[in-house]
Amino acid sequence: MAWIKVPAEHHPIFRAALPNDPRVETQLMFGGIAAKVNGHIFAGLFGRSTMIWLPESERAEALALEGAGYFDPMGNGKARSEKVMLPESMMEEPEELRGWIARAFKGTLRLPKKGEKKPVKKPVKKLVKKPVKK
Repeated sequence: MAWIKVPAEHHPIFRAALPNDPRVETQLMFGGIAAKVNGHIFAGLFGRSTMIWLPESERAEALALEGAGYFDPMGNGKARSEKVMLPESMMEEPEELRGWIARAFKGTLRLPKKGEKKPVKKPVKKLVKKPVKK
């Protein structure tokens, strides 16, 4: 898929479709918005549509939608098989979009939390006291 700027009018549609849950975090990404939970992106605006992460058991249903496909942000045939690009028409169906994003959110909640980076501990040098000569 060739890179296409996210239409500004899609931002409020996407935000309104996100689950009303305090665990949802959003961030700007590639000119759009990405939604995360427990450190995992579960949905995001890309081009003229929305990308969602779905468990393997639910992907076939999403891919069966006319105009849906695997998320291939570089357009080089190296699609991310766990992420689905919803049809562009989904942006005109807010309730349906909300439903798919909710499914992605629920599926992502089943993933283990992404670990926070632990601070790197530097080894402590032990000071060796030398005996004092008298």
